Amino acid sequence: LRMDQSKTFEEFREACNYSHIPGENMIWADKDNNIGWQAVGIAPIRNTHSGMVPVPGDGSHEWDGYLEIRKRPNLYNPAEGYFATANQDVTDPSFEHMNTHYYLWSDPYRGGRIKEFFDARTKLTFEEMIALQTDYKSTSANYLLPQLFEFSFIDPEINRLAIDLKSWDRVLSRDSRLAAIYAMWEANLRRKVSEVMIPEVAQEYMSQIQLKRVIDIVNDPVRWKFPGGAAAMQELLKSSFEEAIEYLHDRLGDDVAVWTYGDDDFKHILMRHPLSTALDESMKPTFEVGPLPRGGNAYTVGSTGGAWNQPSGASFKVIINTGNWDSSVAMNAPGQAGDPREPHYQDLFEMWGNDKYFPLFYTREKVEAATTERIRLRPEN
Repeated sequence: LRMDQSKTFEEFREACNYSHIPGENMIWADKDNNIGWQAVGIAPIRNTHSGMVPVPGDGSHEWDGYLEIRKRPNLYNPAEGYFATANQDVTDPSFEHMNTHYYLWSDPYRGGRIKEFFDARTKLTFEEMIALQTDYKSTSANYLLPQLFEFSFIDPEINRLAIDLKSWDRVLSRDSRLAAIYAMWEANLRRKVSEVMIPEVAQEYMSQIQLKRVIDIVNDPVRWKFPGGAAAMQELLKSSFEEAIEYLHDRLGDDVAVWTYGDDDFKHILMRHPLSTALDESMKPTFEVGPLPRGGNAYTVGSTGGAWNQPSGASFKVIINTGNWDSSVAMNAPGQAGDPREPHYQDLFEMWGNDKYFPLFYTREKVEAATTERIRLRPEN
């Protein structure tokens, strides 16, 4: 409530001082075109250690309390005219309280794509904001594909597919053959680099390295002490691509021309109900929703997670037009009802899967005109 009622950025930051929660990014904007960001959440001050590993409980590694939230990273009216956060590390390296700073962040590629999108425009239309929420441009491909183009393959089909990627627009659209090839290669490359770099005794606790670090290793194997150095990395790059094509043949068939990224056997969404494992097959279609083909991955602005059956991403999306509230739009999947027997249980799913939105009306007249049912709760006497 304090945040909602604040009239200035300073009042907003004061309200943020009460956000004793896990780390979050809080964003401010006002009618005078001022914008700001405040990181919130409880952050212990560790003057003796990083907090990354267990320490003795003998009093030698005690926290020095918590950092006041107002002193956590913040920004007001940045020179760029915007601020973009997609769970990546956005803290300035000069931040004076780095002993309260955490070490685990999302990969930078979603945030990087948002920056690329904003930098290419001076003003954003409502339609462009919708396009940004569902943007599947892969910026991680910018760092990996140049490595692939440095060599050729003995198998003519594999060599042709590698060459075809030079013309790819680097959008992980669901109907794209080249998106399927790149996505499978990226996933396989990450797995293979992780198998080499993670000690065998640790692999049951840490299955894969973050993609950002994998790309660092690929681009500078000597610095990151990749076994065998640059030559070994070249071999791994080639073998991982060859294996990726083999995997795609197994999943999508022998006719390369009809391969698409969005496929029930590749990138798709099947929403499984929490009770699915307890249901017999005749009941599952009532409780489960899907499948539908999907695009994107965990590193695109329109995040669809890192598994072939989309495991994460935004089920609820909203774009508000404060100049005309009734023109706002939203999406919520799979529907507005939680009861599988209700007609609104999954009636939004197909729209959501196709990256569409419905009108989010605000005025009473518009809301009442769109209302199909009222539920009135009365206490019993």
